[in-house]
Parts: sequence; structure tokens; C-alpha cells
Amino acid sequence: MSAEAWADLQKAAGPVSRETFDRLQAFEQIFLRWNRSINLAAPSTLDDVWRRHILDSAQLARIAPAATRWVDLGSGGGFPGLVLGFLLCERDGASIDLVESNRKKASFLQAVVGQFNLPARVLARRIDDVYALVPEPEIVTARALAALPDLLDLAAPWLTKGTRALFHKGRDYRAEVEESTHRWAFDLIEHPSMTDAYGVILELSDLRPANPQ
Repeated sequence: MSAEAWADLQKAAGPVSRETFDRLQAFEQIFLRWNRSINLAAPSTLDDVWRRHILDSAQLARIAPAATRWVDLGSGGGFPGLVLGFLLCERDGASIDLVESNRKKASFLQAVVGQFNLPARVLARRIDDVYALVPEPEIVTARALAALPDLLDLAAPWLTKGTRALFHKGRDYRAEVEESTHRWAFDLIEHPSMTDAYGVILELSDLRPANPQ
């Protein structure tokens, strides 16, 4: 099973060392322990954390293989932010900021960052309080945080200045994209999810007002 899981990780994320794979497997067990006392993920997904959360998060690394400055909004249980933190250990000078206003979840994130010495910083603040602290990310991510129109509003201070977004979305994503166009214009690439037959990763760039005055 270990060899199969490692192969699945490399299929999702691209080349990954055995050391990073082992560390992610250790993280999976730590996540499950913490989840007994803090609700970090939906109970219905806990029977397959590796595929439904870790591989689902890891696929972002393949979409942006050269990016080194990341910020993850509403990091919660660490998906995708912590998973990316493990993968970014293999990119020179790479780092990710994890934004999570819930103190218990932020404590979990910080514990994992510290235990594995990840290139990550936990910002236990609201998203609208961190714009000045994360001035020029290359990529902003979010998973299961909000509908796309709200995500674009939250990420606009970055996305209107050249940052790209990689947002996980489910089967109803087309309706969210359509609703977003009432307020925003943007370039969009849809990447089929490697772990969810109905899911996509929306890659958005060049965000601008739909009806500039």
C-alpha cells in the first residue's frame, strides 16, 4: 500500500521525495488524532484522508510547479495549506502563509508547522487583516471556504495586482463562476480534479472589475 500511495502522490503533485511522502503519512496520523478533539474535517471524509484531503490538496503543486510564494485562506485542518507546506520543502526559498482565524485550528496548524519545521507561517487573523502582512504572493488558495463570488472579494487585493488563484470547487462551480461575472472579470482555466470526478481546480488571474467606471 505504501508504494501505491507514494505513486498516487507523485501522480497528483509531480516528483516527490520518499522523505516528503513519509512526512505526509505521519501528518495524516497526527491530523486524525487532533480531529478527535477539534472538528478539522467532515466525519464522512475521514475514512480516506489520504485521497480526499491530502492528494486533493497536493495536486495544486503540479499546476504551479515554479511558484514559491503562497498564501492559503481559511486553512482549517491544513488542506491545502499544510500539505503544500510539506511539498514546498523541496522548492528552494519557497514558503506559504496559512490564514486561519479560529484559534483552535490555528493552534493545530502551528503545532504541525513546528513539529515538521515547515516553511510556513500561521496567521491567526481574519483574512481582511492580513493583506499588508502578505504583500506579494504568487498564488492564493482556498478550499471549502466560501462561494466563488465571496472568495474573489476576499482575495481581490492580491488578485488585482497579479497574483493567481487556485480554488477547489465542486460540481456546482459553473453557477458560481457565472455569478462572479456580475461583479468581476477574470481569465479562467479549469483543471479537472484528479481526486473528485465532479470537482475542478479553478485557476483565475487578471482579476478586474466587470464594469469599470
